[in-house]
Amino acid sequence: MIRIGILGDIGSGKSFIAKNFGYPVFNADYEVSKLYKKSKKTFLNLNKVMPGYIVSYPIKKKEISKAILSNRSNLKKIVKIVHKEIRKKMILFLKKNKNKKIVILDIPLLLENKLNTKKDVLIFVKSRKEEINKRLNKRKNFNKKLYKKFKKIQLPLAYKERKSDFVINNNFIFQSVRKDIKNILKKIL
Repeated sequence: MIRIGILGDIGSGKSFIAKNFGYPVFNADYEVSKLYKKSKKTFLNLNKVMPGYIVSYPIKKKEISKAILSNRSNLKKIVKIVHKEIRKKMILFLKKNKNKKIVILDIPLLLENKLNTKKDVLIFVKSRKEEINKRLNKRKNFNKKLYKKFKKIQLPLAYKERKSDFVINNNFIFQSVRKDIKNILKKIL
């Protein structure tokens, strides 16, 4: 099984690229949102370390945002608890798809949380800053302060790009992205 890790900036279109490969995708953001809605264990763990912030189940995104913006150490606490659960979900995903030729790992903190292996094929999604900003501003509940906090815990984009085996220039046009994906698949299969 070939594991492809998708790297890039927040809002660069990593999930869009991941979906267009046509192979099973592990989407960490989606899994985190499911944890907040359905995992009593995650709620209890977060409530225990941040009782003044995480008070309702299912966990509300507003509570998470408030916790992160109120106290610098809260983001680390959240990542530590949530990351452990996401790692378990990723392992289950990999077991379930062990007979697939390729799987896609759409995990924003793939390198930061050391979820990649040396054999993984890393693809960096590069987008124009203006395009990213335009897309982020269209997002419902987009919070610039929160965005900056998340950027601080991520490795520099230049480092991620250097570590990558391939770069896709994402102009958010399906045909050109599809062409880049086909070229990459030809090289790795």
